[in-house]
Amino acid sequence: MLGKSGRLISTDFSAAMVDAARRRGAQLGLDNVEYRVMDAEHIDLADDSVDGVLCRFGFMLMADAAAALSETRRVLRPDGRLVLAVWASLDRNPWAAAGVRMLVERGHVPPPDPSLPGPFSMGDAERLHALLEAAGFSAVHTEEMAVRFAFRDGDDYLRFGADTAGPFASAIRALSAAERQAIADHLFHNTFAPFATNDRYELPGLALVTIAR
Repeated sequence: MLGKSGRLISTDFSAAMVDAARRRGAQLGLDNVEYRVMDAEHIDLADDSVDGVLCRFGFMLMADAAAALSETRRVLRPDGRLVLAVWASLDRNPWAAAGVRMLVERGHVPPPDPSLPGPFSMGDAERLHALLEAAGFSAVHTEEMAVRFAFRDGDDYLRFGADTAGPFASAIRALSAAERQAIADHLFHNTFAPFATNDRYELPGLALVTIAR
C-alpha cells in the first residue's frame, strides 16, 4: 500500500514480536520495512518525522497510555494521522467475558481492574477521546466495529484463550487438567448456548476504531 517510495517502521516492545514481523515481511518479499524494538512511551524517533501511526489493540496494554499518546503526537507531522483500535468494555465483549467470569468465579484470577492496563481498560469512548485530546490530538472520531469469534466447543475456546488472552492466558495454562475440563464443560453446556449456529458457537464482540489528527 505504501508503494515504492513509502517506508514502514514496524515496532513492538517485545523483541520476539519484532522478529515475527521480520519473518513475515521476508515471506511477503517486503523491502521497504524497518523492524525496531521500541517503547511507545519513549519513541526513538524525531519530532514531526512520520505521516501516520497505526496501532491495533496496543495502547490499552501500555503502563502509561497518556505518555504513549503524547509521544505519538510528537513524532507525527502536523497533518499526520493516528488510527487505533481498542476493545470496548468487557460487558460488550461476550467472547472474552465468558472465560474471564469463569476464571474469576472459580478463584483463578481477581476481577479485572479497569483503572489498570488491560485488554478492556480503554473501552470507554469518552475516556479515550479525553486521553487523545490531552495528548494534543483534535478531530477525533470513533466508530464501533462488531466482530465475532467462532469456536467448536469449550476446549477450542480455552485453547484460543491460552494462546491469545494476555494476562488471562497464563491462568488458563496453569489450570489442572480436571479444572480445565470442568470449565470447558460449563462453557459448552451453559454459556455458549445462546450463540449456537449450525456447527459451532459464534461469540460476539465490539472494538472501538478511532482516527485522530
